[in-house]
Amino acid sequence: MAFRGAVITFPGSNCDRDMAVALEKVSGEPALRVWHADADLPDRLDMIAIPGGFSYGDYLRCGAIASRSPVMRAVVRAAERGVPVLGVCNGFQVLTESGLLPGALMRNAQLNFTCREARLTVENGQSLFTAGFESGSVVSFPIAHHDGNYFADAETLDQIEGDGRVAFRYLDEVNGSQRRIAGVLNAGGNVLGMMPHPERAIEPELGGTDGRVLFESAIGALVGA
Repeated sequence: MAFRGAVITFPGSNCDRDMAVALEKVSGEPALRVWHADADLPDRLDMIAIPGGFSYGDYLRCGAIASRSPVMRAVVRAAERGVPVLGVCNGFQVLTESGLLPGALMRNAQLNFTCREARLTVENGQSLFTAGFESGSVVSFPIAHHDGNYFADAETLDQIEGDGRVAFRYLDEVNGSQRRIAGVLNAGGNVLGMMPHPERAIEPELGGTDGRVLFESAIGALVGA
């Protein structure tokens, strides 16, 4: 059965096309495009992606307004049914604001916009999204964010660490994130939020292919490849 992936677009999204291209290049199927004001999602989705950008201009808190968009109610319901959801950069912020992931993304500790390659360790190589990596391996993804400083209280941090829900960790200090956390899974393992951009690392011409492994892991598992 052909893969059916959807990419959500909010006013201010600027990585939605990159995400759609990544899904199509890996799956061979065009990604469905969904507007933030749509109250319903397309039928039979294998995966939902919430891309990076500056939804609603990052007013209030990053991702706060987007998390109240009509489509996010449908995304939450889909995630609760087990549909995989990937949120990247602003998408990670939307997922925390919508309650699908714990914690919050705050202003970078250096109070500046950070745009560069970042090396990460794969903390959990057994999730839907990371099964193509070996746990403990080092990968490289681009980052581009102003509010990527992951924060949660100590009890929450201990819980997600103990449950193996830290997917990626910055190898070096990047933005002040608690315990250098770069990506977090939900308790069911079907929702991943991460600040680095795997969709920008799917071809050698883009500087690397580590991101392609993430999409191949998820899409391969979902379509039985």
